[in-house]
Amino acid sequence: MENNRNYFVAILLSVLVLVAWQFLYVSPKIERERVAAEALQAQQPAQTQATGTGNAAAPGAVSGSAPGGDAAIPGTVVAPAGSLSREDAVAQTGRISIDTPSLSGSINLSGARIDDLLLKEYRETIDPTSPNITLFSPAAMADGYFAEVGFIAEAQSGPAPGPNTVWTAAPGQVLTPTTPVTLTYDNGQGLVFTRVISVDEHYMFSFEDTIANSGDAAASVAGYGRVTRFFKPKTQGIYVLHEGLIGVVGEEGLQEVDYSDVEDTPVIVHAKATAGWMGITDKYWAAALIPPQGAGFETRFAHFTDGRARYQSDFKTDSMAIAPGGSVTSKTLVFAGAKEVPVIAEYQEENNILNFDLMIDWGWFYFLTKPMFWLIDYLYKMFGNFGVSILVTTVIVKLIFFPLANKSYVSMANMKKVQPKLEELKAKHGDDKMALQQGMMELYKKEKINPVAGCWPVLLQIPVFFSLYKVLYITIEMRHAPFFGWIKDLSAPDPTSLFNLFGLLPYDVPSFLMIGVWPLIMGITMFIQMRMNPTPPDPTQAMIFTWMPVVFTFMLATFPAGLVIYWAWNNTLSVIQQGVIMKRQGAKIELWDNLAALFKPKNKTT
Repeated sequence: MENNRNYFVAILLSVLVLVAWQFLYVSPKIERERVAAEALQAQQPAQTQATGTGNAAAPGAVSGSAPGGDAAIPGTVVAPAGSLSREDAVAQTGRISIDTPSLSGSINLSGARIDDLLLKEYRETIDPTSPNITLFSPAAMADGYFAEVGFIAEAQSGPAPGPNTVWTAAPGQVLTPTTPVTLTYDNGQGLVFTRVISVDEHYMFSFEDTIANSGDAAASVAGYGRVTRFFKPKTQGIYVLHEGLIGVVGEEGLQEVDYSDVEDTPVIVHAKATAGWMGITDKYWAAALIPPQGAGFETRFAHFTDGRARYQSDFKTDSMAIAPGGSVTSKTLVFAGAKEVPVIAEYQEENNILNFDLMIDWGWFYFLTKPMFWLIDYLYKMFGNFGVSILVTTVIVKLIFFPLANKSYVSMANMKKVQPKLEELKAKHGDDKMALQQGMMELYKKEKINPVAGCWPVLLQIPVFFSLYKVLYITIEMRHAPFFGWIKDLSAPDPTSLFNLFGLLPYDVPSFLMIGVWPLIMGITMFIQMRMNPTPPDPTQAMIFTWMPVVFTFMLATFPAGLVIYWAWNNTLSVIQQGVIMKRQGAKIELWDNLAALFKPKNKTT
């Protein structure tokens, strides 16, 4: 029947889209990512750092480019990866403690770098006793990761504070949102650097540097900043999310560089810009540098294998001239923390950071994903449960599309009512397909029926499905967000499985057999929705009609539980809506006949 054919075309299209999502966006490429850091080569002996050591060139500068291309980590005591515990690595150098509502850790006086940072409000698992998330670690550790801001001076100006420099700090200082800390460095040749580091209650550090020239000659100093990571983290390996090096570089806009891309092209240099930021991002966490805005700077993404492999995002500013007896001040911001949507948006607005919100991977369809997040987040603040807010969001979306969906269901109901007339046309025209098509079009026009109207409810669900999936997958607000019962994390798959009777049997099942309660509920609601229509007479269509819910049940079992709950609830509302409309239109609801036919004995012929 024509309406069945259109309906199944829509279903097949939706299946193809979902299969593509599963293949391109969902299935993790675990084998593709290396978990361990690259083996150390050409180990450097430990070197003793001395106060007052500066760098006359950019740390690791290559042909005047940004820092990072040296044979060893400049100014850092590099022990073999994994040879030091965190406590021992931290204890190697003088430090200033960090204590805020969101962060704890310390600043390394060697290089004045942030290389010891934990996130107080986030833990590794849903267990409240699990360790806090570690963002930064000292370079001597296998998972070394830090942010650093320094300077480069011309030879005649004397050394400038770089990675080797041990800054001077008054004892007893602790960095808090209300107590900035002050560091100083005198290069002994007329330049005195005074650094004031402050931090807010969230994740933004401010490095405000004043350079005073007490010498007799003019000096020239450029600034640099770098975020350096000594290991390649295990990434999700899916195209719906970017993890790796990231930045917004002036008119060039958003730059996303995967770890594998920068391995293939070890140094990626961008044109000079006066606005933007750069850093390294994970799924939920990020570290980013915001150079002085309005002044020129060059940005680079790099991967170095000279001695010890590392990934780096860095910048180098234009040189600043400092007249004798004069001084200059520059301010660099360092973001290090969780990618919380409202916090990122506030930083962008308050500090006028170009497209800082793109640190969160909203994707090409940001015009859908961002409004979807704001709606769910608003409802969460109202109801206190993200699962409930997803259910309410589904109702709101259904109401928004109600006129179009209602028209589609009315047209589908009318299609059922004219089935006898369609059968008459088929009997009348026989094998004359042209005449049959003309007769059907005239009948549709007379009865005011749109033969493709049945596709709309399915097609409308696809962009909503995708935007909700994106929100659940990328936003930290959904991380470890509980629903009710056994769903402790809406961003993770349903943890139960039919194949061990949902935990009653004492054994674990393979991941591909993790068919939880909510995927089963979703499959049942989809089965009921499809059985609202007549079973197609064509054997192939009938097979698809029967097995589609089973395929979707297995497919969506690997998706975030919040998405499966949305799909099940949406199916339920669609069944109710379609049933009411068909009853009002006087069309027969095929559900009960289809269910009875499943259990009716088949006639066997001999």
